[in-house]
Amino acid sequence: METEKDTIVMKLLHYFITEKNYNPVILQGAQNEIWLENVKENYKIVRIVSLYIHNDEQLNFDLYKAKKIGKSIQNKIFSWDMNILSIYTNLGENAHLSNGRNFTTVKVSSDEELQNLDVLKEDFPDIRKKLKFSERGLELFLKITEDINQKNQVDAKRANEVFEMKKPYITYILIALNIFIYLFFTFFGKYDDVINDFALYGPFVRLGEYYRLLSCVFLHANIIHLALNCYALYILGPQLESYMGRWKYLLIYLFSGVIGSLLSITMNSSVVSIGASGAIFGVMGGLLYFGYHYRLYLGNVLKSQLVPLIIVNLFYGFLVPGIDNFAHIGGLIGGVLMTSLVGVKYKSSRSEQINGAIMTIIFTAFLVYMAIFAVH
Repeated sequence: METEKDTIVMKLLHYFITEKNYNPVILQGAQNEIWLENVKENYKIVRIVSLYIHNDEQLNFDLYKAKKIGKSIQNKIFSWDMNILSIYTNLGENAHLSNGRNFTTVKVSSDEELQNLDVLKEDFPDIRKKLKFSERGLELFLKITEDINQKNQVDAKRANEVFEMKKPYITYILIALNIFIYLFFTFFGKYDDVINDFALYGPFVRLGEYYRLLSCVFLHANIIHLALNCYALYILGPQLESYMGRWKYLLIYLFSGVIGSLLSITMNSSVVSIGASGAIFGVMGGLLYFGYHYRLYLGNVLKSQLVPLIIVNLFYGFLVPGIDNFAHIGGLIGGVLMTSLVGVKYKSSRSEQINGAIMTIIFTAFLVYMAIFAVH
């Protein structure tokens, strides 16, 4: 038989999932408690506990266990300061709540307590209004269940849409273009002339040959250089293209290549540079930004694969002579900035995109000034 406490749990779930866009966190072995996350809220984790806790000893053990789980979630979602709200709906009189750093506990066992709880009203000012239902009993239960199911279906559909792999046509075209340029002009003995006319070289760029900032991205020193970059693009490109969409991906790639070139001639004024690696680092930067927004799905991949890959390649670039590591760093930054500007589907807010645009414009303008107009 449904109790008032069961109804409270359902109302809270309805509010946090359908109104505040919290998502359930799947935990092995968790019973009589529901964990919800939304990294954009002050309380990134909301925990609803329906287990009967009758004294302080049991409560302290529950809090100890919750803090350990919270730490694990915090590492997974790359959060350095994560506030957790624990809502107890079945607390005995001998259990006394206390709050700690980044950890708030409240008792809600009735509608009256729910409506008068100051800590909830401060962070969730619309909770009073949103938790008032005209339905009662079974009708209320069915409505709440239907609304939650609909929200979960929408979220699942969006996740499938984002993560369903699409044909990476732009990546294939970029790889084919790199190979064609190298083989075609090498076959006709003109590749040295192409290097002279289109490679990145600071003094020529400052004389007005700005096209070199991008054309150098499609040139390579030798067949090994070409093969390594094409292989890296073949591995990384399809993922970002599928997640972000073809034209956003192309914009990220080209912009990262240009930013890499600008930083390169800012730091290495008279060095000749060619290669797609700056743009490829931009792809890694785009994946990093995308993965951060979908870190509940990709958190482990970021920590175990992408971040180590970036660090190792940058470290290698500083150790081995002849590698334009400043182009790599510039490309990486450019990828992050442009991805923040174009936005991550279903995750980026308008304000985040505006902030991304502002940072992109400022950083690009600064690099243009330093690379082209500042005295070298």
